[in-house]
Amino acid sequence: MFTIILVESSLELIPTELSNHQSVLAYSKKFKKNISNTLLDNSWHFGAMKGLENEIKRGRPDIVHLTLLSICTSPAFYQNKIQVFVHTINDEIISINNNTRLPKSYHRFQGLMEKLFLTKKIESESEILIQMENSSLSKLISKINPDEIIGLTTQGQKTTFEKLTHQIKENSCILIGGFQKGHFNKETEKIIETSFSIHDSSLEAHLVASRLVYEYEKTIFI
Repeated sequence: MFTIILVESSLELIPTELSNHQSVLAYSKKFKKNISNTLLDNSWHFGAMKGLENEIKRGRPDIVHLTLLSICTSPAFYQNKIQVFVHTINDEIISINNNTRLPKSYHRFQGLMEKLFLTKKIESESEILIQMENSSLSKLISKINPDEIIGLTTQGQKTTFEKLTHQIKENSCILIGGFQKGHFNKETEKIIETSFSIHDSSLEAHLVASRLVYEYEKTIFI
């Protein structure tokens, strides 16, 4: 099975050191939310995030939402041809059952993720749909045991989506950055076996994911 991992994803709860900042308090009051179980979002918490470590790679849960929708609404996902995981910037691993239907609304997705951080799993009557555990990217890779590990980055060798999907193996694992700006950290770079760049400039994660899945589907369905 082809695997996509959204790596170092910008998905986390508001850090405790920001809980007394005015923008965080105002947001909590406005939406009547518990600060300790609220997603960090720079649309609302921009002022509080100033000077936060790794600031440019944090506070963008919408990136995760859009990218997961691009993958998890595809025929390949529904037919169990693709499995997808989210690795967060704080080393949590989120696994998504192929029977999962993610909410299209960002606000509903936000609520779902906040519940996931609290309960560690989202269940239907018969199965676990989404599950979270504290784990590293390297442990996830060991568990998947892929034939090859590919990272998509502007620093990799030039290729196209079409060429990439024709040369990858069935049990390949592709890593896509789940953050707004910057590059993979050193730990991620150590894991990657081959790096490819599919464009001269940085592309948004959801665009990369949707085009990658489309080209992959052409190789298995057409």
